[in-house]
Amino acid sequence: MSELLPLWFMDYLPAWMFVALFGLLLIGYPVAFTIGSLALLFGWLGFGLGFFNLLPLRIWGVMNNFTLVAVPLFVFMGVTLERSGLAEELLDTMALLFGRLRGGLSISVMVVGALLAASTGIVGATVVTMGLLALPTMLRRNYSPEMATGTIAASGTLGQIIPPSIVLVILADIMNISVGDLFMGAVIPGFILVGLYLTYIVIVSYFFPKMAPAIPAEELASISAAEMFTRVMRSLVPPLVLMVSVLGSIFVGLASPTEAAAVGATAAMLLVMATRKFSMEMILGVMRTTVRLTSMVFIILVGAQAFGLTFRGLGGDDLIRNFITELGLGKWGVLAIVMMTLFLAGFFLDFIEITFIHVPVLTPLMIYFGYNPVWFAILIAVNLQTSFLTPPFGYALFYLKSVCPPSVTTAHIYRGIVPFVGLQLIGLVIVIFNEDLVLWLPCLVFASQCG
Repeated sequence: MSELLPLWFMDYLPAWMFVALFGLLLIGYPVAFTIGSLALLFGWLGFGLGFFNLLPLRIWGVMNNFTLVAVPLFVFMGVTLERSGLAEELLDTMALLFGRLRGGLSISVMVVGALLAASTGIVGATVVTMGLLALPTMLRRNYSPEMATGTIAASGTLGQIIPPSIVLVILADIMNISVGDLFMGAVIPGFILVGLYLTYIVIVSYFFPKMAPAIPAEELASISAAEMFTRVMRSLVPPLVLMVSVLGSIFVGLASPTEAAAVGATAAMLLVMATRKFSMEMILGVMRTTVRLTSMVFIILVGAQAFGLTFRGLGGDDLIRNFITELGLGKWGVLAIVMMTLFLAGFFLDFIEITFIHVPVLTPLMIYFGYNPVWFAILIAVNLQTSFLTPPFGYALFYLKSVCPPSVTTAHIYRGIVPFVGLQLIGLVIVIFNEDLVLWLPCLVFASQCG
């Protein structure tokens, strides 16, 4: 078959693979079957079917990878906590705590979003839960729809960068680096983003008080200081226990990240039992959701392995490296192109598709130019947060719109997320020019990124 095709086509088979991939994905074909089918087609064109004798070994390596056991465990932990009512109690308490401030409800949503990110790491569940619980209250308190929806959508995406994050586990496996290093490296960038969001909310609330008014003081006067302290402690202890059980066990060296995921899943079950939300119906629902989400991730991963095998076999790594090198941009110019490519891809693809398609291709290139892989992985994670917020295919926007009242339009949501996308890019630039923000904590904990 390959003899019948023109030479100009055969010389650039890896490039045509990507053209075909993006074309089919934009048309609407499922990503898992698209990348697997294209891998078989182009592998057959380039080498014949004998080339895929290696594929079963690659797939077996994925299925036998102990690190990836953390994926279903973290999904189970997150879904369990979503069903526990933790978010509702947290949000009510934080609203009382910050309600006296201008923008207090937005601050509450962002703080709760950060706590849920460190407890669950599931963006869709966080956005829907916060939309159902916080959006009606914010609108009733005369918050502008843009401020309310932008805050909720942005707070939900924090689960992408604040560990334990499923995307960090997947990145660690694809890039062949330590999950523990990524978890520790993501802590400071994650809190930088939270700080940027809170700063924006405070500034906007100060200069434009009608966008985010305070709750009248008389409405909060009936709650005593002792009662407030009790409510705060009761709502904060469960997520803090979970954070300590997962990240603390890694931090002090008691457990590997995969073992810590099992600790987190167990702790989540114990918390649900302690809040008396446990039932057979609940646990069956959690297991069904976990199986569905985990199966989606692993089906895409198998297709990505086939795609990566074909792409490298056809010389795709060399093709990209030669193209970038001949541009003469230098290492920082290459990084700028890579970051812009990932950002633009986020307008059309979700983070799982980008992670499995782009990262295996870009990682060898960036290592070739001398970049630290842990630092580069965190840059990818921060960058991929924007894929949840950028239209037309930002999944956080879809999740939020599904629970919005009719008075909140898609245009409100799009206008609301624009400042937060800008803040995410500012956070990305800060991390780019301050590598130690990523590498300091892994060096302190594991001594693996020192020097």
